[in-house]
Amino acid sequence: MKESLPEPPPVPVPVVTPERVLAGLSLLVPIVALLWVSSYAKTGPRLGGIPFFYWYQMLWVPASALFTVAAYLLITRDERARKAARAGELG
Repeated sequence: MKESLPEPPPVPVPVVTPERVLAGLSLLVPIVALLWVSSYAKTGPRLGGIPFFYWYQMLWVPASALFTVAAYLLITRDERARKAARAGELG
C-alpha cells in the first residue's frame, strides 16, 4: 500500500489587499473634498461669471464619477484575483 503525501494547507487569501485600500481611498477623496466646506466657501476666482463655490462643486460631479469607476475597476480586479487564488487552492 502506497501512502500519499499530505497536501500542504491552503494559503489564505488576504482580506486587506492594495487594490481594496486604493478603492477605499478613491471613494474617500470626493467625500472629504466636498465635506471640507471651508476650503471652497468663497466667491473668487470666478469661472465664466460663476462663483468658485458653485463651479468647484460642479467640477466634483464628473470627478466623483471617475473616482467611483476607478474603485469599481480595482475591486473587480481584486475579486478576479481572489477567484483565481481560490481555484488554485482547490485544483
